[in-house]
Amino acid sequence: MENKSFKIRGVNLGGWLMMEGYILHGRNIAESVFKKSFKKSNGLNALKDFEKSFRDTFITEKDFKNIAVIGANTIRLPFNHKLIETKPYYFDKKGLNYLDNSFRWAEKYGLKIILDLHAAPGAQNCDWHGDCEGKAFFWEDKKCRQRAIVLWEFLADRYKNEKSLLGYDLLNEPVLNIKKEKILKTFYKDAIKKIKSVDKKNIIFLEGSVWAQKIDFLKDLIEENITISIHYYHPLSYTYNYNHFSSFPGKIDGESWDEKRIEKALKPYYEFSKENKVDIFVGEFGINWRGGYFGESEYLRSVLKVFEKYGFGHAYWTYKAVSNNTFPDGIYQHLPNNNFVKREGPVYGWENYIPSWKSNKKNIVNLWDTKNYTQNKEITNALRKYC
Repeated sequence: MENKSFKIRGVNLGGWLMMEGYILHGRNIAESVFKKSFKKSNGLNALKDFEKSFRDTFITEKDFKNIAVIGANTIRLPFNHKLIETKPYYFDKKGLNYLDNSFRWAEKYGLKIILDLHAAPGAQNCDWHGDCEGKAFFWEDKKCRQRAIVLWEFLADRYKNEKSLLGYDLLNEPVLNIKKEKILKTFYKDAIKKIKSVDKKNIIFLEGSVWAQKIDFLKDLIEENITISIHYYHPLSYTYNYNHFSSFPGKIDGESWDEKRIEKALKPYYEFSKENKVDIFVGEFGINWRGGYFGESEYLRSVLKVFEKYGFGHAYWTYKAVSNNTFPDGIYQHLPNNNFVKREGPVYGWENYIPSWKSNKKNIVNLWDTKNYTQNKEITNALRKYC
């Protein structure tokens, strides 16, 4: 059934409650791998100090205010299950405090929140952003899926009456063999049932398989308060700046790309939406910023224009990042170079924290403060036009 939700015009708070290397100009190793190295060099107490310092500094109340000023109405909040589930079926108050604060700040500034399980127990894909150390055990071990369902039931029961809650994004970018999509479908079905046993009013977002691209198999799950979520970064070699000097509009990977080509790429999702009377939410889209010299602003405006034409809600990836030469940039970017960014290498970004934490904690923490980030007004203006 078609939802009666308001138009989602959102921003992702990537890299905060689910740490990603490139957002801190580092290698894209799993968060857990980075923390193991940190703990080995500095000890457990130092690791706890690092985690708390980072999460207390990287995003604060003033960032929620910034997002409201930009004109967005929604925050997609990616989190690692390990922030909350410190051991199987045990939910830690310290981790939950960050979610509690997020709801309080969001309500203060008139924002809605979508909780996004970005890294599930066992990892739902083999990428760093699933906090995967080599294998996606989420699909191999039923206990991992059951833990995720219990986690969602707990979170739904805890936050169901929050005025700033919009809904639950059950699983970020699941990746599994097409022949095994039945496993994902069953997980969604069971999670929906558990969530709706405690919360029947808020939205449940279902992402397609293969990095939120394939959605046809989800049509049987559509019912009241279900929204289908996709991610859109095409053409990837351009938006991620894998092939340098590509421009938009123009020929990218041997194919002509312009607004009409974007419209064509997104049309199947629009047709799915109309056929199944369901909303489409683009949970992630964005671009690596190269000074605006390669059509980045025009690309964003074209994508947003097509989203608007098709009636898709959307959330930009991401709010804040250390400026990098690959992967989508932040609306707020840290532009300077220093010993903890170290663009010249040989060690880049966050791995420089490890040998320097004890002697340079103050300078490292200062790097994370938004006051040291520059707002990209071209991105902001493009987003504001469609807010």
